[in-house]
Amino acid sequence: MDPGAGASATLRKRALSIDTAAATAIEFESKEPAGGGREGEGFGADNSVGEEEPVSPTGRLFREPHFRCHIVSVFGLAAPVDLPALRDGVAATLARHPRFCSVQVFNEFEKDARPKWVRTAVNLDDHIIVPELDPAATSADPDRALEDYVSSLSTRPMDHSIPLWEVHVLDFPTAEAAAAVALRVHHSVGDGVSMLSLFMACTRSAADPGALPALPPARRPGPVHAVRRRPPLSSPAGAFLDALAALAAWVVALLVLAWHTVVDVARFVATAASLLGDAPTVLKAQEGTEFRPKRFVNRTLSLDDIKFVKNAMSCTVNDVLLGITSAALSRYYFRKTGESDNKSLTVRSAVLVNLRPTPGIQTLASMMESGKDNGARWGNKIGYMLIPFHLARHEDPVEYVRRATKVARRKKSSMESVFTFWSGYMVLKLFGIKAAAALCYGMFAHTTLSFSNMVGPTEQVLFCGNPIVYIAPGTYGHPHALTIHYQSYMNKVKLVLSVDESQFPDCHQLLDDFAESLKLILEAAPRKQEAAQVGTRS
Repeated sequence: MDPGAGASATLRKRALSIDTAAATAIEFESKEPAGGGREGEGFGADNSVGEEEPVSPTGRLFREPHFRCHIVSVFGLAAPVDLPALRDGVAATLARHPRFCSVQVFNEFEKDARPKWVRTAVNLDDHIIVPELDPAATSADPDRALEDYVSSLSTRPMDHSIPLWEVHVLDFPTAEAAAAVALRVHHSVGDGVSMLSLFMACTRSAADPGALPALPPARRPGPVHAVRRRPPLSSPAGAFLDALAALAAWVVALLVLAWHTVVDVARFVATAASLLGDAPTVLKAQEGTEFRPKRFVNRTLSLDDIKFVKNAMSCTVNDVLLGITSAALSRYYFRKTGESDNKSLTVRSAVLVNLRPTPGIQTLASMMESGKDNGARWGNKIGYMLIPFHLARHEDPVEYVRRATKVARRKKSSMESVFTFWSGYMVLKLFGIKAAAALCYGMFAHTTLSFSNMVGPTEQVLFCGNPIVYIAPGTYGHPHALTIHYQSYMNKVKLVLSVDESQFPDCHQLLDDFAESLKLILEAAPRKQEAAQVGTRS
């Protein structure tokens, strides 16, 4: 059981009433000055303390015992932390967001009661934490000290009687940063994409401190089943034939999309119902892993190197990352097991897909200034997609990227994530949250790992005046022993592994496998590009 559940149970016993909300509102109004707050004071949205909003279905799922999921994001800073500036910045941004100034309330006296978000005051002393660490440990091995502290957050309860977020200030230098800030948020507050967008809305461009940071343009070329338009022919007969061919291509593509979706959804249902599952391997979680401590380790990869492979292979950055992951897991698996190089197997990853349009950072910045929703949709609206990783020994390292590209293109021609979301939603509506949680648990328990890839700013950003040098997000609380996150920022990609300590004591060696896999693929990619050019000339 989640240690924080005790606080949640206490909150339910004294379910918030109108009187309690009013008392909180009085406290808020009396403590917040017009120009911001000082230490120990409360913050929240004007005239909104006590407002209620239902917790989303996915948010309710994250209250279940097997899914006490949290997001832990570490931000490396280029300068020591200015604590007063940090407090003022958090008070003016994060603490004013509706989800960050609300608590989850469950009124057990209501029929068919469901948890609700209720606005409350925010005391910064409850959320900004400056731990007292051993100076000898932080001086002797600062990187290990940072890793140990961030990993320890997976064992610490979160107080559910206050808004579900914390900012941990780790003001000592490491190999990559002068200091670090760790943001821990309960997953019911929002998904990873929403959290990253929100944090970016709290930052400013380092080149222009008055401007919001620049994000990569959203490239959505459309699904692979989309029909490519050709220039119209001049003759009427030619135009008719061209339109007929386009219609035929569209019908065939639609049938392929429908078939792929049916197959993917059938496999998902079979997996969730325990009819189809990955074979036990050194990578697959053991029972109860969601309750055990997690360790967060990371490595910085070159985005320029990844883009070089992308251009050489005519694929996407995500395809390259999938290929690197497949290569690294193959190296780790065959080294650990000592099995024959001729063997091959497939393990599957559960990929969470955000289906809710994420508010732009300009909208989020306006929301925090006003303390109101501004009509922006927030929360969790997540579908699932099962991605296979082929573990094998390939003499040609580029083969991992080639196979990953085929898998990615196949998955783009499917509406698996949309159907899994709505099927889970219907199960919840018809049979309740316990049945939906059981379905979701079956899917995680019969797959091997989790995978995500998020795109960050292309330029350096400032958070409360501090330049950020890296962003390293991680998660814990779900039934996987291995979770792989990629986060791009400027010209780098931060690889973060969230692992079960008892199952992956050699997690740093696994990080080395990822770095070595990228190196080998990078060395092989130019030869493939040159061979293609030679073939074209001949």
